[in-house]
Amino acid sequence: MQTFRPYNIAHRGSNGEIPEETAAAYLRAIEEGADFIETDILASKDGALICLHDVTLDETTDVAKRKEFANRRRTYEVEWFNVTGWFVVDFTLEELKTLKVKQRYSFRDQQYNGMFTIITFEEFISIALDADRTVGVYPEIKDPVFINKHVKWADGKKFEDKFVDTLLKYGYKGQYMSENWMKQPLFIQSFAPTSIVHVSKLIDSPKIFLIDDITVRTQDTNQSYWEITSDDYLAYIGKYVVGLGPWKDTIVPAAGNYLMPPSDLVARAHAHNLQVHPYTYRNENKFLHFNFHQDPYAEYDFWINTVGVDGLFTDFTRTLHRYQELTSPHQKDETANSLLVRISQMISAYEGL
Repeated sequence: MQTFRPYNIAHRGSNGEIPEETAAAYLRAIEEGADFIETDILASKDGALICLHDVTLDETTDVAKRKEFANRRRTYEVEWFNVTGWFVVDFTLEELKTLKVKQRYSFRDQQYNGMFTIITFEEFISIALDADRTVGVYPEIKDPVFINKHVKWADGKKFEDKFVDTLLKYGYKGQYMSENWMKQPLFIQSFAPTSIVHVSKLIDSPKIFLIDDITVRTQDTNQSYWEITSDDYLAYIGKYVVGLGPWKDTIVPAAGNYLMPPSDLVARAHAHNLQVHPYTYRNENKFLHFNFHQDPYAEYDFWINTVGVDGLFTDFTRTLHRYQELTSPHQKDETANSLLVRISQMISAYEGL
């Protein structure tokens, strides 16, 4: 596990190429150089922990085409809003395993649709542990308020308890940069501060507090963006987490697809000894602000060298890895091209004095 440059976090695997949260997407991300593979953990009707981003199955599976599940469509309240669809909490693990996963975005490669199935949390962990190098895991406790309302376990435990039990079963433990952490790197992430506080009593592994858009309130404590990014709150949550995971447009707002002046969130987080791992970086032109001239490398350069973030959630693992290998390679992997890049950077810095 490299720790000398910002972490390359494979957001739902290499999902810019292969349907998200599938074994194939995670294997591709590892092949492409990810430091961490990231996933969202939900629970099935029978309490199995699975990897899926949405509490509904509509956007990323073929459930709508499955006649036998036509009567499962429901409307539930999710994070303050009524949502209609096929919900993961209304399906057993056996039923979920019959569904086929598809690409979320129509403008991405569709050739893999229908080839892969939903995987469990344990299967996800096995992918990381079976890799031929050290690969970290970065699981999210997804929508805990909703899951705890609709899924009950016979032993009386909560969703968060089952989440931690799974990590402990596979040997994950240890504070950030400890010997155990370096062997099996882990960041636990959540948008719900009460979940973070709860799991902090159960496992000492590092945690990341996720931060949504400025219009979104926390699902459990009903706090505003401004409340949870205040210095007082950063001091409070800093007792439980090692970093923040904000949506990147809350750090550097945009208007008319052009970047506005950055906020001071990164500087204030660093002042509280908190890392910052923004989400999500995507190669497609529709996601790149005009300032970057349709160049993902320019975006990474801005966020790493100007904003100064400590990790990046990306849909395109290989792009970030190649950028970092050019600009800040492992010494043993340094190439003539990367040396030229470093010399150019040194000259630019000198000329700027």
